[in-house]
Amino acid sequence: MSLNATATPGYTFSASAPASAAAADTDPTSFLYPHHPAHVARELVATAQALVHPRGKGIYATDETPEGIEARLLAASTAAGKVFSDAEKRERRRRWRECLYESLPTDYISGVILYHETLIDFQLAPVLAARGIIPGVRADTDAHPLPISPLEPATQGLDDLLPRLQAARAAGARFTKWRAPILCDAHTLPTQAGLDVQAESLARFAAISQQAGLVPIVEPDVDFAEDADLKRSVEVHVKIISQIYARCVAYGVLLEGTLIKPSFAQPGLKHPSRATTSVEDIGLATATVLARAVPISVAGIVFLSGGLSDSDAISYLNAVNKLVNATAPTSSFARLPPLTFSFGRGLQGDAMRRWVAGDEGGAKKAFEERARKCWEAARGVA
Repeated sequence: MSLNATATPGYTFSASAPASAAAADTDPTSFLYPHHPAHVARELVATAQALVHPRGKGIYATDETPEGIEARLLAASTAAGKVFSDAEKRERRRRWRECLYESLPTDYISGVILYHETLIDFQLAPVLAARGIIPGVRADTDAHPLPISPLEPATQGLDDLLPRLQAARAAGARFTKWRAPILCDAHTLPTQAGLDVQAESLARFAAISQQAGLVPIVEPDVDFAEDADLKRSVEVHVKIISQIYARCVAYGVLLEGTLIKPSFAQPGLKHPSRATTSVEDIGLATATVLARAVPISVAGIVFLSGGLSDSDAISYLNAVNKLVNATAPTSSFARLPPLTFSFGRGLQGDAMRRWVAGDEGGAKKAFEERARKCWEAARGVA
């Protein structure tokens, strides 16, 4: 399997050696572990950088399971009682993806996370690559309860991960993502065992992804459904992110060739302060988490929208970027990498409603408008 950066048509990344000794001083491939070939390392770094530059560009997450996207298409439809066969459902999923993929606004979108069906069965990566958008793939599969703490999920998918990612790369993927949900309440969750198992899985995933020539995006998704206050949310975010990178170091992950997809630090929905916590407070809490826990060498931060409304996801992203824009050069916030988005529902909700109603032009226009707003928020100017 070739690891040539130009193997997929439509986008290219520089994988050449530094032009001078001075450039080599800052080349992240100067001090590699033996298991990182220099040409692969350079491509990983270039891909990671391309996903978050120019500032404001972000990732469109289309990695829902077939069942998940069917449920969303059904919920977006106003036509009651229509029944689709399995073949019709499959074709509808393909057409929905293809509709947006062939028209994604390249000024605002740098990459797209695909599900296995979309990448392998529908073979839609070339549609993205031809337009200069980098295809990625979801790597995690399912989750099972942690035996010592059955309320907490442990993400699965490591056993056959390398051959799956090698096949994904051959199909056009250049990055990949693994989601690890972290339950969070005021006192008892997450347990240390819950943190340990998810950090270990994310680090192993990151190492295997780079072995396959793919940039890993680690996604610690801290839940905000319970009664944690903002301070507790910050504490849990810092713990899990710090553990992830400690394990990544243990596995020899090239951090310059990675991204992180965190949640925003926020009070739980059941905490009394939820309604009164300002977006500025959430921006400050989130920036504090990142400055304390994300190593400076990580290429970028692409936030998830999770269960947030479209407006809240954009407001929080704008708040953290406005804070960074206004910070003094001596602040730790000034050293944060690009802070952008990796949204699914936060980008496609209105577009999907228009598409299921038969208005493809309106769907494309609605998506572009939402992507522009996310781009503005990722620059702190929304």
